[in-house]
Amino acid sequence: MLSPRSRLGLLALSWILMVGVNLPVLAQTQGSTTPWPKQAIRIIVPFTPGGAPDVLARTLAQSWQKSLSVPILVENRPGYGGNIAADLVAQSPPDGYTLLIGTVGIHAINGALYEKLAFDPLKDFTPISFLASTPNVLVVSKQVGITTLPELIALAKAKPNQLTYGSSGVGTSLHMSGVLFQEMTGVQLRHIPYKGRAQSLPDLVSGRIDMLFDNLSSSLPLIQSNDILAIGVTSLKRSPAAQAIPTLAEQGLIGFDARSWFALMAPANLPPEVQMQLNILTRQALSSPKVKNKLRLSGLDAAPGSPDDLSHFISSESAKWSRVIQRSGIKLEQ
Repeated sequence: MLSPRSRLGLLALSWILMVGVNLPVLAQTQGSTTPWPKQAIRIIVPFTPGGAPDVLARTLAQSWQKSLSVPILVENRPGYGGNIAADLVAQSPPDGYTLLIGTVGIHAINGALYEKLAFDPLKDFTPISFLASTPNVLVVSKQVGITTLPELIALAKAKPNQLTYGSSGVGTSLHMSGVLFQEMTGVQLRHIPYKGRAQSLPDLVSGRIDMLFDNLSSSLPLIQSNDILAIGVTSLKRSPAAQAIPTLAEQGLIGFDARSWFALMAPANLPPEVQMQLNILTRQALSSPKVKNKLRLSGLDAAPGSPDDLSHFISSESAKWSRVIQRSGIKLEQ
């Protein structure tokens, strides 16, 4: 139950959003009369630079820098499928100065995948806003010598555990795309986890790994330059950014759906006033037609929303991936 002061703060901020005026610094942290923000804000990215989470963090930082009078810093903390970054944020003070680009891996997969985590993917974070989603894409090294999904499946069945697939880390949606692919096709692949795309994509181009599940936004330039071959996207519908690439579902893997999504999160117990102001700032940053079109061309579908909507969505995704992990029998130690 919110306090009367908190309810008044939310009503005031809702009014500001409705009338569309520039945000003054209104939010105040609990037990303090100091307005927020008064110091640099850090946005922690759980992967290496260049991928979709990094792009979204820098998009927010650029927009917020125009509205706020404090520095907005983007920090990349890759490792353990996002768990290093998530643990850092979970243990930070809930004051609005340390934020996380949350992912499907961190908040909907890792809780079921790992035997033990240093943080609770649901209880240790305050939801701010959904940011964007992107299809994953199955891309293959041209050195493998196949061009279609049936050819790939036939080759994998002929060479169990010999073909390798990369991802940006254990527990990411890219890793789980591979798990789901093996479950639905009956093939056995060898998983090669990387810290990020800066290492995995060059290895795919050179043929050191055979295939890779990647965010479409990251692999699209190499697909367009014909350096790697796209077999199919992992969403139920084709991406507007790459209409020529068929879905895996339309090629016979009915119901295959393994998108990557990203959300803005803060440590648990963030004051409601700060939560709402961050939500408003995020909506403003991602709702302009120019920004949405720029992200769409990169394969990202921006869709900022309310904290409650994000909370319900994460619960649904967590239940979905828990079932996949349970069927696969995978369990890891942190």
